Amino acid sequence: MTELWLASGTSKFGERTGGPGSTLQTLARPAYRRVTAIDSGAMPAVLLFLVGGALLGALLMALGASWMYAIGARPGLGRRLAGARGISVGEVSRLRAAPSRAVRVAGRVRCTDPLLAPDGERLVAFHRDVEVQSSNGHWRTIERLRETRSFELWDHAGSLAVDPAQAAEPLISIPLVWEGRPEELSAEHASGVARIAAEEGPPVAARAVTRTISEVDRLLVLAEVHMDGRSAARLDPPRGGFVISSLELDAAMRLLGGPHRRQLPVAIGVLAFGGLLLVVGVLASLASWIAAR
Repeated sequence: MTELWLASGTSKFGERTGGPGSTLQTLARPAYRRVTAIDSGAMPAVLLFLVGGALLGALLMALGASWMYAIGARPGLGRRLAGARGISVGEVSRLRAAPSRAVRVAGRVRCTDPLLAPDGERLVAFHRDVEVQSSNGHWRTIERLRETRSFELWDHAGSLAVDPAQAAEPLISIPLVWEGRPEELSAEHASGVARIAAEEGPPVAARAVTRTISEVDRLLVLAEVHMDGRSAARLDPPRGGFVISSLELDAAMRLLGGPHRRQLPVAIGVLAFGGLLLVVGVLASLASWIAAR
């Protein structure tokens, strides 16, 4: 332990000291405090245990979140979509004041200038991601294609404009998944495959995931409602973008649970338990530290 000794003579504040006896008197005063953190005692065992519990909680939260991402679950999108109030386009059009929170608006698609798919399907959104798997097991994106057209969300009581370019990802629609060998990809992907091969060695697998919104789909759109100067309603993207689903709510929740839905409750449990452990550990640690002062 480091101790502070003052020699007789002049103190650091320019005052005369009375020798060793004066020094001992100074150290004996109630107002005297040690001046370095080194002099503080060891952390109490209880406090150390609580801090360790909080750190373990943070680790479990990170593990739970990583687990959900690994199994393809998107609980954040699901929570936002399912937690919003459901409302029709006609009901939005009749509002006189904007809701304080985002709402889930249901309606159909109407577009005067749709995208045309190779099979002739008329679309308002086309998202495609092409990836290759390197020899170390990592998936690398070589194409990220996004094409959209603005459209009207409508029912028989009104219509509202939506720009799917401002949508959150992924679009909630049944994905079309292709898997195969890298050499089976089209010529337009050859440069991307060559780049990955130069960086990490020849890719061993490839896949393409395509999500679309069709002109004939009935949509659920999570949006904020705002009123313009004429008290007419419009839809604006909430923070994070429009959440657009071409599926009914129950089907959308199942899709957002990922392909390994049986693992999702366990991952959520790990995340929730970690959060509880973190909160309890932090609060108990603060209470123990305050009580020890």
